[in-house]
Amino acid sequence: MSAFTFYEFFAGAGMARAGLGEQWKCLFANEFDVKKSTIYRDNWGQPDVLKVADVGTLTANDIPGNADLVWASFPCQDLSLAGAGAGLRGDRSGTFWPFWRLMQGLIDGGRSPTLVVLENVCGTLTSHGGKDFTAICSTYAKASYRFGAVIVDAIHFVPQSRPRLFIIGVRDDVELPADVVVDGPSPVWHPRSLLNAHERLSPAIQQKWTWWNLPMPTPRKEAFSDLIETEPVGVAWHTSSETAKLLKMMSTLNREKVEEAKRSGRRMVGAIYKRTRRDDVGRKVQRAEVRFDDVAGCLRTPAGGSSRQVIVIVEGKTVRSRLISPRETARLMGLPDRYRLPKNYNEAYHLTGDGVAVPVVRHLARHIFERVLKVGLVASRAAA
Repeated sequence: MSAFTFYEFFAGAGMARAGLGEQWKCLFANEFDVKKSTIYRDNWGQPDVLKVADVGTLTANDIPGNADLVWASFPCQDLSLAGAGAGLRGDRSGTFWPFWRLMQGLIDGGRSPTLVVLENVCGTLTSHGGKDFTAICSTYAKASYRFGAVIVDAIHFVPQSRPRLFIIGVRDDVELPADVVVDGPSPVWHPRSLLNAHERLSPAIQQKWTWWNLPMPTPRKEAFSDLIETEPVGVAWHTSSETAKLLKMMSTLNREKVEEAKRSGRRMVGAIYKRTRRDDVGRKVQRAEVRFDDVAGCLRTPAGGSSRQVIVIVEGKTVRSRLISPRETARLMGLPDRYRLPKNYNEAYHLTGDGVAVPVVRHLARHIFERVLKVGLVASRAAA
């Protein structure tokens, strides 16, 4: 029997569910995208658990039971630095508001979850001059939740640079274990951008703030090169002319990185993103930028070919390149190889690039969520 229960909103293909683990039972999941929903069911079964619908069409009556935790990775596009800046007013990131109306419906119906966790890009902190983050914090405070935030970079767990914001709220009447909170910020989990956002909150909202305590994970053992498929599935190697064209798109600095890799005398795996930069005379040009630190760049949802990550492998004088494979993107998110992916390349890339890193969720669950819930269970049993 599962020890804890949860609802999963904006569920994608259930990557938060994968991170929570087997001791957590999903009572309800919601996803709008039909293709992602298909993969969710392929991996998790329980077709009756997943409701495929716009979150704005749901009411509290659609949600069964009483969950310990609510997880919501609401859309990031309007909050991202690469977005148009619509923030919580946007069509996509603005879905936070109908989601929160659902939470208020549960609260009003006597089914307040113990924990409500939001995950999004770090641009949430500065969107609309910090007003969007303040609005989110205000919703927690008005709903009688203590809350705090951490920024966790997936690079601690997988070879991918992927910092994300996690806002964790706990119902006011729930006792917090002493080891899950600290008196002040940690430089690891509470960087300056988060401190600035906290300082912009009103004194009344700051009174509800909690500094969450997270231990450092054990040092990561896997490198990017360890995750690369020898015989990739779903992608083909570039032709020599395609690779040459890619190299020509590099600045002098980036071409020198490739030359250094050639001189290293060992197999070097690099990650490339194409970005728009200005040249020496101010013209916008597309550049291929490479890194050889055995860490992948942050996976993104591909709006076009330029946002898909490319792998370059250097062995002596030989340079080969290709798109990163779907399975490699899944590995970078901490998903096991048994996890089923869409057969279509773009759909697989979009699914993984739009997800949450599995081991990050596990770390939060182990050191905060489960600690809070276990203490709460003990307290409730003692009161009974």
